[in-house]
Amino acid sequence: MVLNYIWIGFIIIAFVIALVKLIFLGDVTVFPALIDSTFASSKTAFEISLGLTGVLSLWLGIMKIGERGGVVNVLARALSPVFTRLFPDIPKGHPVTGAIFMNIAANMLGLDNAATPLGLKAMEQLQTLNPNKETATNPMIMFLVLNTSGLTLIPISIMVYRAQLGAAQPTDVFIPILLATFFSTVAGIIITSIYQRINLLNRTMLLTLGGMALVVGAIIWAFGQLDKDQMNIVSTSVANILLMTIIVAFVLAGMKHRINVYDAFVEGAKEGFTTAVRIIPYLVAILVAIGLFRASGAMDMLINGVATLVKALGGNSDFVGALPTALMKPLSGSGARGMMVDAMTTYGADSFVGRLSCIFQGSTDTTFYILAVYFGSVGIRNMRHAVPCGLLADLAGVIAAIGIAYLFF
Repeated sequence: MVLNYIWIGFIIIAFVIALVKLIFLGDVTVFPALIDSTFASSKTAFEISLGLTGVLSLWLGIMKIGERGGVVNVLARALSPVFTRLFPDIPKGHPVTGAIFMNIAANMLGLDNAATPLGLKAMEQLQTLNPNKETATNPMIMFLVLNTSGLTLIPISIMVYRAQLGAAQPTDVFIPILLATFFSTVAGIIITSIYQRINLLNRTMLLTLGGMALVVGAIIWAFGQLDKDQMNIVSTSVANILLMTIIVAFVLAGMKHRINVYDAFVEGAKEGFTTAVRIIPYLVAILVAIGLFRASGAMDMLINGVATLVKALGGNSDFVGALPTALMKPLSGSGARGMMVDAMTTYGADSFVGRLSCIFQGSTDTTFYILAVYFGSVGIRNMRHAVPCGLLADLAGVIAAIGIAYLFF
């Protein structure tokens, strides 16, 4: 229902602003721009779904091998102590915990193409445990928030963009992004746990969160010893080696259990194709609304208003130039990427705004896109507290990113 109101709001706001521009400012280009954005956004939605078809088929095929080969069950048992507390409504040892882990691991490595199909698979398995098929369950919402908070250890694509746009040190945002995304994820877990009345003050969760903090600290220290070229090589190599290791491990596990690996892969790949087709309407709906909001000029008006308010309160408004990336990120990953590139192009890749826009891009994920795709893939209509939890995690990431940017740059 919340997404319904947001979708309607974007369209009405865009129309009203366009009407005002036409009547009072004589802007005859605004309505053609709105209509052009609807066609462009619809095309983009279809192209995204079409592009996902092959990747979905590949990774759901690999996941099917893992399921039959027992790998997912092994992961489920290993994660059971943590997941029984974070996802108390999931039966102990259920295979979905393995799928959730694989999705989170892919996100942490910045492997977006692998993370989406793994996430869709996890959501489908969570739906089998759902007594009310149109209402999101607590585990679904916790899983969504873990995705939208966007914990990323290796932001490869952002560093590549910085290098292409002439940054003297493309990797100088690595540690700030790691810190900001860590705060966003922890905030998301805490906020969702409060909504769902999950007790995090127990030995298992405290050790887990403390261990995560130590791992993040160790990664920061290790990468801090490398120069920019070494960091790029190591981060890219580690991500790709781990990804290939997962594929080979799943295949070997299937062989060990004497299953027909090829047939298992094909069966899973068929699910990937049908899933890609099923999410097209949901993508069209959300991307068209976002396109209208941008084309009407509403986003520019919002940014200018924030800058005026910050200056009136006597605050430092240096960060405002990077806000379009932060505001667009919950709505559209490609839109936020465009905002990031625009900020670096306009202000300079090594400017405060350019660097902060990169931290914004890496600190959270596309909340509404993930909600539309993941919930849409299983027919969820009542999202309950998923939107406020996801947006509050985003807000924590944005606040952390601004503070960290001022600290580092």
